[in-house]
Amino acid sequence: QVQLQESGGGSVQSGGSLRLSCVVSGYTGGSACMGWLRQAPGGEREGVAAIDSDGSTDYADSVKGRFTISQDNAKNTLYLQMNSLKPQDTGLYYCATAYSGGWPPQMVDWSYWGQGTQVTVSS
Repeated sequence: QVQLQESGGGSVQSGGSLRLSCVVSGYTGGSACMGWLRQAPGGEREGVAAIDSDGSTDYADSVKGRFTISQDNAKNTLYLQMNSLKPQDTGLYYCATAYSGGWPPQMVDWSYWGQGTQVTVSS
């Protein structure tokens, strides 16, 4: 069973930065895509960024140029560096893994999820 644990969320003012981390355990082997998704209050869950096993990355248009996804395979850790944060970035941020499907992963491809970490950006 794959387990994911996010950390690093918090409250910041508009224009601030946060770095989210996600430690993955119980990895089953094989190629996997890793990603960050978020859900705003009253909104639907949406993809934010994804990284493939070959290092390819994909970002939602709303975060391009501001967010950077990366991973440290030696530490089994996924990161999301978030700069120039805006109030519309507020939400519960999840990390997830996908072991099948195309690129970039679609919502149905994400197999395992963490519990989420809250990010709140005030104006």
